[in-house]
Amino acid sequence: QVQLVESGGGLTQAGGSLRLSCAASGRTFSNVAMAWFRQALGKEREFVAAISWSGNITPYADSVKGRFTISRDNAKNTVYLQMNSLKPEDTARYYCAAGSGPYYSQDIRYWGQGTQVTVSS
Repeated sequence: QVQLVESGGGLTQAGGSLRLSCAASGRTFSNVAMAWFRQALGKEREFVAAISWSGNITPYADSVKGRFTISRDNAKNTVYLQMNSLKPEDTARYYCAAGSGPYYSQDIRYWGQGTQVTVSS
């Protein structure tokens, strides 16, 4: 059974940092792109960042560029999202996603259950 399990969410103040992790199990994901999405209350799910299978291509949403960093450890089947300089508008549930190929596309094959990030002002 394929599972993506997020962790690392929580409550922090504006300007703070959090590091999200996504542990994959059930199959290897070292040959597919991984991504993070988020969904704020009452809003649609939106793309945050993605990383290619080798880690050398990392697109970001403009709203997080320069503050968030996505990375992966294929040996651990784990993807990370380092979030710095957090703002109240970053408050959302963050979801890990696995794509269908080595580079990011809108074809998402697996989703995690999400982890809540709350940033207070």
